[in-house]
Amino acid sequence: MPTNRDKKFSGSCACGSVTYQVNGDLGDVIFCHCKQCQKASGHYVASTSAKISDFILTNQESLTWYQSSEQAKRGFCSRCGANLFWKLTNDNKIGNEISLNEIGIWPGSLDNPPKLNGKEHIYCSSMAEYYNIQDGLPKYDFFPGYQSEEDVYGVEK
Repeated sequence: MPTNRDKKFSGSCACGSVTYQVNGDLGDVIFCHCKQCQKASGHYVASTSAKISDFILTNQESLTWYQSSEQAKRGFCSRCGANLFWKLTNDNKIGNEISLNEIGIWPGSLDNPPKLNGKEHIYCSSMAEYYNIQDGLPKYDFFPGYQSEEDVYGVEK
């Protein structure tokens, strides 16, 4: 995970019923084009990450977790509908990058997001046909190192 200048970040949903703090580094942004992300967000998802040990929910009044697959769940505000987080629910690693010790955070939910770098696009084999990727970042059909859609989130079974 790269080092950010300011190592204390806060964020929230649109209505403020879910708030959080990160006391540590935020990871580079990964852009996911899988069908689950499309259904959850209406487009593709941009996600940074933080260590669970650096992450504090300061208000979880309307936080709801949806088990979107066997491997992962998504956190959103049940009041305003804002998508906020995702995390693994088993002991496997994802793409050798994100593990149970990390939480994915939608960078748009940060109150004052730092300059975060884009890292890569994943699940490009599932991307919708109404846009093109032209930012020069690496593109992968699935998770880097995995060859098929059966490798859900790149989790080895």
